[in-house]
Amino acid sequence: MTGTLPDLPMHWDGDDAPAPPPGPAPDPWTALRRHTPARISLGRAGTSLPTAEVLRFAAAHAAARDAVHLPLDVAALLAELRAQGVEAAAVASRAASRAEYLRRPDLGRQLAPAGLDALAPDGPGRPGGLCIVIGDGLSATAAQSHAVPLVAALRDAGVAARRVVVATQARVALGDAIGERVGAALVLVLLGERPGLSSPDSLGAYLTWAPQTGRVDSERNCVSNIRPAGLPLAAAAARIAWLVRESQRRRVTGIALKDDSDVPAVAGAPALPPTSAT
Repeated sequence: MTGTLPDLPMHWDGDDAPAPPPGPAPDPWTALRRHTPARISLGRAGTSLPTAEVLRFAAAHAAARDAVHLPLDVAALLAELRAQGVEAAAVASRAASRAEYLRRPDLGRQLAPAGLDALAPDGPGRPGGLCIVIGDGLSATAAQSHAVPLVAALRDAGVAARRVVVATQARVALGDAIGERVGAALVLVLLGERPGLSSPDSLGAYLTWAPQTGRVDSERNCVSNIRPAGLPLAAAAARIAWLVRESQRRRVTGIALKDDSDVPAVAGAPALPPTSAT
């Protein structure tokens, strides 16, 4: 060793480098984050969350609020439907504003008087068939993004509607009033679901046989969480198509119609007679 002692340990004079200080143990939750949008393994900064996680939470909360409050672009939906060769009518519930819609769920279940003129009933001799209602619900984002592609996927799955109606300030039961007005045998309501912090664009599908005012939720079938990050549109269309065909065959929905769409068919069993969605 020469004159001045180094600050490093004595063995630095040899060929051995100093051992690096031990690092923090890896977080076993980190590898799981890529499998779920749930907020896990967020880390911490002192006694709080890291800034990046606080900002991500704020952005997700803003997206959820926007999904509830942004208006449905009815004109754009009607144009998309016409581009698919589908003519649709536009109606509204009795909730006069978004604020009233959120405060008064009962008004969102009732058809505004102007809608009666827009929805002339089918004439005698025409079977009621299926009516599809696209509603904003609690997420206009979901209805705007996924409803028209789902209508197209349903058509590819063999389910076409006689009537398509776009409804604003809509609750699920508004489909009962619409279906009753047009004389539909079956109504399918595609409605934006209440957004979560990781799912502002979730669409729900609600199927009701013989719709009429006063139907209750136990008389409906629901297919939920329809979105690319949840139940994909093609899978949702296949499930809904199965429910539509079975509903028409058995003339029921709700607790009387169990969703067995994912139960494999028994080999050699005779096929059921085809049914028409119109």
